[in-house]
Amino acid sequence: MARIVRVARSSSLFGFGNRFYSTEASHASSTPSPFLHGGGARKVAAKDRNVQWVFLGCPGVGKGTYASRLSTLLGVPHIATGDLVREALASSGPLSQKLSEIVNQGKLVSDEIIVDLLSKRLEAGEAKGESGFILDGFPRTMRQAEILGDVTDIDLVVNLKLPEEVLVEKCLGRRTCNQCGKGFNIAHINLKGENGRPAISMDPLMPPPNCMSKLITRADDTEEVVKARLRIYSETSQPLEEYYRNKGKLMEFDLPGGIPESWPRLLEALRLDEYEEKQSAVA
Repeated sequence: MARIVRVARSSSLFGFGNRFYSTEASHASSTPSPFLHGGGARKVAAKDRNVQWVFLGCPGVGKGTYASRLSTLLGVPHIATGDLVREALASSGPLSQKLSEIVNQGKLVSDEIIVDLLSKRLEAGEAKGESGFILDGFPRTMRQAEILGDVTDIDLVVNLKLPEEVLVEKCLGRRTCNQCGKGFNIAHINLKGENGRPAISMDPLMPPPNCMSKLITRADDTEEVVKARLRIYSETSQPLEEYYRNKGKLMEFDLPGGIPESWPRLLEALRLDEYEEKQSAVA
């Protein structure tokens, strides 16, 4: 467990980049977003290092999608521990076999394994001169959060939320092209609004014709395993969310729909909508 501490303290990923978009306020927001449960990002301002953000949320909520988009927008690496685990699964050796047993049973990978995989990723990033990060899938436990808190200051924790029935449908609809590696989703979600709950509609993200015959389903995307993962996540996430809420760093965001509806509203909640417009104008 000490390895990540040594890596983090020497790595530019845990501070000291060229640019940082802070959650500190340059002015207060007068209109809170209706998609936030409590708290929110304040107007971002240039600082002396890149963002150090964490994305939380149940399996299938879309952490990777939105973290990846923000990674591109802000010019920081998107580090998804789920991807690190899948890369390790695809390799050969004792770790691959051990991970396969854990994942297929819908259990969470141990802190020791996750920390070791993340340490190796940080070392590789440091060698390439990376600065800042958006973490996706880490921390997942209080122990991981405490390890992370010992070595760096997390600026913002974004907690994405969707109803459980939507999450199950999304997970079961996930597909990957075994040739190009791109991810798609064949689920067409149309949840009716009732009892004060808003309706949620998400169109499928279908592959192009050349990928259609090459789609594969993740081995752990079965209804039984998905529901087990959601149950375990719910049990472990509550203290983690409370931990960051008490630190004033948690922003809870209810996704209102698919990417076309959610992306601009997430940018608005993060006070990055104007920044994206400026970046688009420069490009």
